[in-house]
Amino acid sequence: MPNIKSAKKRVVVAELNRQKNASQKSAIKTQLKKFDAAVAAGDKEAASAELVKAVSAVDKGAKKGLLHKNAAARRKSALYGAFNQM
Repeated sequence: MPNIKSAKKRVVVAELNRQKNASQKSAIKTQLKKFDAAVAAGDKEAASAELVKAVSAVDKGAKKGLLHKNAAARRKSALYGAFNQM
């Protein structure tokens, strides 16, 4: 454990950031799963709505640094590819 006051604060802040990042990553994954479920069901209209939400979530994740920009682009490409295969 840290002895210096500022180091103690950094431990607290790092834990809060870890929890926030984990929550936001989980939200992105949930949105991707909703899109995958809509594609698997074959519902083009629902998949279209979920595609917009999923792409938005991935873009926000990249903007916040949760995803690398190339990883975000790769995921978006996979989303559009899955949608176009319907």
